[in-house]
Amino acid sequence: MAGEIPDLEVQVRTGTGKGAARQARRAGMVPGIVFGGDVDPLPIQLDFNKLLTMLRKGRFKATLFNMKVEGHDDVRVICRDVQRHVVKDLPTHVDFMRLKRTTKINLFINVEVTGEDDCPGLRKGGTLNLVRPEVELVVTAADIPESLVIDISALEIGDNLTISDVKLPAGAKPVIDRDFVIAQVSAPSALISAGGDDDEAEGEVAAEEGGEE
Repeated sequence: MAGEIPDLEVQVRTGTGKGAARQARRAGMVPGIVFGGDVDPLPIQLDFNKLLTMLRKGRFKATLFNMKVEGHDDVRVICRDVQRHVVKDLPTHVDFMRLKRTTKINLFINVEVTGEDDCPGLRKGGTLNLVRPEVELVVTAADIPESLVIDISALEIGDNLTISDVKLPAGAKPVIDRDFVIAQVSAPSALISAGGDDDEAEGEVAAEEGGEE
């Protein structure tokens, strides 16, 4: 299960309707609602500046949060909608959904690399290129992996490691429906440069031989 689910501190919003929402915005808050989980919806509000910072970081809707509300038990939620001002494009309302243990959600999972010390390609001077430091997976809320572990101990220079080479956590599957590359071992830049010089030299020789004819 994910080791570090970020906390999201919110406040209970007193009152509902447009008047209460406008009052929250005047106070520098963004109104919202938490629904699902077989309990009544909970009107909330959260700090505008903090929300804007999180939105600008990206993937807000694909992040699992541990919502903390004073007077209520912590609950895991995921954002389902962010309403924005039609002109200013700033958040005006946020919807969160409580998650059951069996709920399926899309999350970006960090990639953890193992086997670097035994990798023959790296021992020969190759360079590891982590094409996807995160992979988006469909997972259940009760079985969110802390990371996606890939083993590069058998990779030679020029080899790729794809999603089909990875043992996925139980119940998880990639969002992308094709065999995409996660990591690769590239040739040393010095070797690539030397190869390019050789190709140029061969081209020059061929040109000279052609001129002699």
